[in-house]
Amino acid sequence: MHEFGTVLYVISEVEKLCKENDLTEVGSVTLEVGEVSGIVPDYLKSVWGWAVERSDYMKGAELKIEILPGVTYCEDCGKTYETMKYAKICPYCNSEHTYLVAGNEYNIKEIEAR
Repeated sequence: MHEFGTVLYVISEVEKLCKENDLTEVGSVTLEVGEVSGIVPDYLKSVWGWAVERSDYMKGAELKIEILPGVTYCEDCGKTYETMKYAKICPYCNSEHTYLVAGNEYNIKEIEAR
């Protein structure tokens, strides 16, 4: 379960920002999670509740998750399409010369400080 490591990394980064900016408390963190990142949002939330209670800055902080759609690009026809719906085969020209351009990432989008 890499969600545990992901949560610990996010908390560590937010704590660094708190120290750098003299913040005392975080109310929420919004994460953008790619739908093909392999990260399971329910697992993130499960680990989050446990982990934030061990942070001086983040006790009780809410985790908000926004899902980023997977987008694949076709090198043959130059079009993009929904990765989850069509996978590796381009729905426009049936080419397999495709690659993922979005949806495999996760980002800290927003931090609400109190």
